[in-house]
Amino acid sequence: MKIIKSLAIIFLVSFLGEALHVLLPFLPIPASIYGLVIMLAGLLSGAIKLESVQKTAGWLIAFMPLMFIGPSVQLMVSLRGQGTFIPAFVIISIVSTIVVMAVTGMVCQALIRKRGEGPHD
Repeated sequence: MKIIKSLAIIFLVSFLGEALHVLLPFLPIPASIYGLVIMLAGLLSGAIKLESVQKTAGWLIAFMPLMFIGPSVQLMVSLRGQGTFIPAFVIISIVSTIVVMAVTGMVCQALIRKRGEGPHD
């Protein structure tokens, strides 16, 4: 019964995100982002208890890689005739990965230094 209630909460939040996306077409925000903001607001306000969605959300996250199979295959099929763009995609992917890794490392170092838990270089 807890799983059904948890899924109902998650689906309701997703539905509200979709509804906001339809009701506010002038804002270029995806429905999933609306849903995430609603869930965050619900968790922070206490309207949604973390314990009521945590187990089911963890289970859904465990299966999330399966959700990328369809879009990945479609991307490969659509890129078959777009060979000229592949080098640009590769370069952008490498550069963005390096930038994300560097920024993440710097933020982690700053947080560790702020808390006084690590060596101070």
